Amino acid sequence: MTESTHLWRKSEADIRREVGAVRAGRDLTPDVWPDQAPVAVGLSFDVDGETIAIWNGRHSPSSLSRGEFGIRVGLPRVLNALSRYDVPATFFIPGMTSVLHPEVSPMIMNSGEHEVGLHGWIHESIVEITAAEERELTERSYRYWSEKLGSPPSGIRTPSWDFSSSTLDIICDLGLRYDSSLMADDRPYELVADDRTTGIVELPVEWKLDDYMYFQIDYERGYHPYITPEDVYEIWQAEFDMACQEGTAFILTMHPQVIGHRSRIVILERLIEYMRGQKAWFATLGEIARYVQAE
Repeated sequence: MTESTHLWRKSEADIRREVGAVRAGRDLTPDVWPDQAPVAVGLSFDVDGETIAIWNGRHSPSSLSRGEFGIRVGLPRVLNALSRYDVPATFFIPGMTSVLHPEVSPMIMNSGEHEVGLHGWIHESIVEITAAEERELTERSYRYWSEKLGSPPSGIRTPSWDFSSSTLDIICDLGLRYDSSLMADDRPYELVADDRTTGIVELPVEWKLDDYMYFQIDYERGYHPYITPEDVYEIWQAEFDMACQEGTAFILTMHPQVIGHRSRIVILERLIEYMRGQKAWFATLGEIARYVQAE
């Protein structure tokens, strides 16, 4: 019998308690963005490198090489595009990616006004490990990046966007300003825990606004997406246009090993050009979180 088979036995109070553990609080969209911009744009990149393959036990040179491409080829292409248009971005990086590739953070921080955020230690699945292990690995990553960057990171995107029953407590205990892992809204909002405000800004993600779901071939499962870069561009532009109309935020999640291929980096450049033409405010996620907290 599965756990779901017995769900009908749970009391309403138990279900409300589970649902209310982490919820969306007030909408944090400000009345106005800097420079009267119609929308805030947060470009973000998960620099996973080989960590996903390592965590999932796929240690063949073939599996590892796909992550290596992201560091060797994809990341320089991404940084060149951002530099060309002079726009900042946030890079969420597992600590082990930086250990394996110590050139990554200097490459990022020396190429623009970018931000580095937490993304686990080795892209661990936090719903498959104990609460103590999750805390230990997150704190290890926090200490590593605080020393590496000379100042502590202000935000986190959990590996695979997972959230355990301990995640929010860890975020609060570390004094982080924002999270970017949940999907209760497509506007910035405050996280609420058991009906209590936390002060943590949620800058939500969404599968439609993630390059991985459109492009990444899963060789092990035989999954091959059938969608063109042009189709993805149209979806992202439509999402941006509506964010403009609503005067809120547009947060895009990308991966250098995915968006960094030749036929895909061009749609990112084209989208940046389009958004610049609409007078969008480009900012790191940390800057967006600080701004909405201050409003």
